[in-house]
Amino acid sequence: QVRVVESGGGLVQPGGSLRLSCAASGSIFSIIAMAWYRQAPGKQRELVASITRRGSTNYADSVKGRFTISRDNAKDTVYLQMNSLKPEDTAVYYCNVNDGMDHWGKGTLVTVSS
Repeated sequence: QVRVVESGGGLVQPGGSLRLSCAASGSIFSIIAMAWYRQAPGKQRELVASITRRGSTNYADSVKGRFTISRDNAKDTVYLQMNSLKPEDTAVYYCNVNDGMDHWGKGTLVTVSS
């Protein structure tokens, strides 16, 4: 069984920063890629950023230049540094770990509001 746990969400003012962390543990074969998704109220879940084991990254257009994804392969951990946050970034952020199968965390809430 694979366990995926996110942390680091919270309330932040517009223009502020947050850093999300996600740790994977359990019966992981070999992680191919890790990613962050988000789901705002009334909207579909969307990809925010992803990173492969070799470090190739991909970002949604809406977060390019503001968010940075990184990972520690030795710790099976992925991070999302979020800067210049906007109210429209408010969502539940989910971590996805793919080792040939998709594994999801329960999510962490990010609220951007003054």
